[in-house]
Amino acid sequence: MTVTELLQKARAAGVMIATAESCTGGMVAAALTDIPGSSDVVDRGFVTYSNGAKRDMLGVAEATLQAHGAVSEEVAAEMASGALAHSQAGLAVSITGIAGPGGSEFKPEGRVCFGLARVDQPVLTETVDFGALGRDKVRLAARDHALSLLEQSLRQP
Repeated sequence: MTVTELLQKARAAGVMIATAESCTGGMVAAALTDIPGSSDVVDRGFVTYSNGAKRDMLGVAEATLQAHGAVSEEVAAEMASGALAHSQAGLAVSITGIAGPGGSEFKPEGRVCFGLARVDQPVLTETVDFGALGRDKVRLAARDHALSLLEQSLRQP
């Protein structure tokens, strides 16, 4: 599915979209807003690269960051929920990960956590290990995966 088709599905469903991005630095919001006319379904994008931004802009709890680290499904869930709470959107996707270079034994380069929040539904999370593809390729893969999650959500009633 193309981004244009994703936006058409959101439009048909009457759903506004918000994004909350860390390692992708706004790439999902850029992909959505590259399409003319997207302003009727894209509400806003939050680029929350630092932990402080995650707390201040999205309401991610310091306790969650301390307990699980920024690259975790718990933080991804709070980011997605926070994007809904701080926007007019009915659907939000979040991304937090390690694009590289670097990483650790426990959180390797290429690990990205995603959150998907929709009004009146439980927040969904998942982790994808893209591998040490290099920073650019991890970021592009994460962007594309987030767009796919949005599209899948719009397929559901």
